[in-house]
Amino acid sequence: MKINVEREKFIKALQKVSNIIGSRSTLPVLANVLMETVGGKLVLTTTDLEIRITTSVEAEILAEGKTTMPAKKLFTLASKFTGDKIAFECNENNHAEIVCGTSNVKLLGLGTDDFPTLIEFVPKKSLKFKESDFGRMLSQIAYAVSLDDTRKVLHGILCSIKENIVTMVATDGKRLALSERVPEGFEGEDGDSIIPLKTALEVRRLLAGEGLVDIQFSDKQIAFQTESVSVVSKLIEGNYPNYRQVIPSSFSKLIEVPKDELLLKLDLVSAALSDNSSYIVVSFENNMMQLEGSSTSIGEVKDYINIEYGDVKLDVSFNPAFLADPLKHSDADKVKMKLNDGFSPVAIEGGDGFLYVIMPMRNR
Repeated sequence: MKINVEREKFIKALQKVSNIIGSRSTLPVLANVLMETVGGKLVLTTTDLEIRITTSVEAEILAEGKTTMPAKKLFTLASKFTGDKIAFECNENNHAEIVCGTSNVKLLGLGTDDFPTLIEFVPKKSLKFKESDFGRMLSQIAYAVSLDDTRKVLHGILCSIKENIVTMVATDGKRLALSERVPEGFEGEDGDSIIPLKTALEVRRLLAGEGLVDIQFSDKQIAFQTESVSVVSKLIEGNYPNYRQVIPSSFSKLIEVPKDELLLKLDLVSAALSDNSSYIVVSFENNMMQLEGSSTSIGEVKDYINIEYGDVKLDVSFNPAFLADPLKHSDADKVKMKLNDGFSPVAIEGGDGFLYVIMPMRNR
């Protein structure tokens, strides 16, 4: 294998795939990037056995071939080179000579026989989204995925397709985040799939363009294809809880709150909290939303926001981080808070098909 490739393009391609590498302890070749010449391009692939990422880069192919090289080391070296072009030559023992500018590197690789091949993918349904729209959906909800629940299904994001509407849901049992949109295209039958959080975050990182992302589902896998990168991942098996029953069917109070101002005040009153006082009290009364944080070790901070509210006084206690999360991921200038009382689930609507439901905290 012998190629010449532009250094900057090679670095960008390596950046796309080098996040996903497996543990050397399971299989040494998983720490490597598969490099192969296909159709006049250099194709790069990494996998950790759960996720597989592939991208390609234009290159001058002087001799066809394939090998695997240590992914992190290759990226570090390419980033430190000062030349514009990289000359890469690899022999049958997978020993590579890499020349760039004044630098000359000998790098030891591994053969491709042990590099996992792609499991056969038989698509059952497919979606098309604008990259920016799908990335936005993931950003709006990914933070609410459970990281420590024993139920494996909660370690992922539900993708539910019904009557040409795609609903993405994440929950950790204390709060629920939901984003709904109509896709650019859909083929196949309605149904639910659970995307692992790691996959969702990786796909969100890679969605940088304004083109379309083609999402295909098989029985146990999901594939994302953009103009520049392909991601194939296992799905989480199991049945996601009925998230609809968490959302109250009606609310007695609806309050519009300026999002940025609320974020600012939340940050301020949280400064009064110590590690063992994890909640703030939010009071609605006389066209004011008052926020209060206090602890015996630090003191007390109060602030308020002018709102339209003329109903009875209402006190609700929140984990301030949980209350701030949906605000950080909403594009709206104002959010709608929907409440019944100080103990029932509170809904926050952030426009764009985004809904967040949070359980108030019980004051100690």
